[in-house]
Amino acid sequence: MNSSKPFDAAKRRLLSGAAAVAGMAIAPGVTLIAPAEARKAGEAASDKVRWGLLIDANKCDAGCDDCVVACRTENGWQGHDRPATDPQWIRKVNLKDNKTGATLSLPVMCQHCENPPCVDVCPTGASMRRADGIVLVDRHICIGCRYCMMACPYKARSFVHENTSGQKPHMPRGKGTVESCTLCAHRIDVGGTPACVEACGQKAGKEAMMFGDLNDPNSAISKELAKRATTRLRADLGLVPGVHYRGL
Repeated sequence: MNSSKPFDAAKRRLLSGAAAVAGMAIAPGVTLIAPAEARKAGEAASDKVRWGLLIDANKCDAGCDDCVVACRTENGWQGHDRPATDPQWIRKVNLKDNKTGATLSLPVMCQHCENPPCVDVCPTGASMRRADGIVLVDRHICIGCRYCMMACPYKARSFVHENTSGQKPHMPRGKGTVESCTLCAHRIDVGGTPACVEACGQKAGKEAMMFGDLNDPNSAISKELAKRATTRLRADLGLVPGVHYRGL
């Protein structure tokens, strides 16, 4: 007997109900998911594309946090008086080889896994993976259980403990929900680039981040990946992250 059937049926009913209110506003003029008609200008997410990042740790300066600042500015999240509750959409991690003393600095964010554990453990379907590989949180149906935070081996998700302010129309946030890097899906959907990659690229000679379609062998990122081996964080877990690192 498959004991998961009752749960699956309930989950499907919940998700179909959530879809019906996908365009519901949580505040005047603000929606968590745009109504379908608002997306006519863009192309629907497709599995023909797999968006990803290539980050070169050798080009990333320890003292530089331009990617973090760009993400914060673009998506309207900020720190609080209690650092332990600060959002962690993207953070700089400094590594040191204790034997040689060599150090590295690199940005870490949601790895947009092909097999995301956050999606597997979510009881409501709020954690989801788009066809193009972007992992998101639907705050309409997030109940703040934080199972996804415990499941993520990259500590890439944050719980909103505080009242929010300075929200962006394209990225509304809500106290009591979980959030993380969206790979700037709102930019990608109109042909743009994630804010962190754009900010990093403005430093001549220090372009440590590259964005593109991992499924397209002719894309710049795929050609760069073919040149030299890269590392994916905790590749042993079989999650198949969409973020590759060079120089680790």
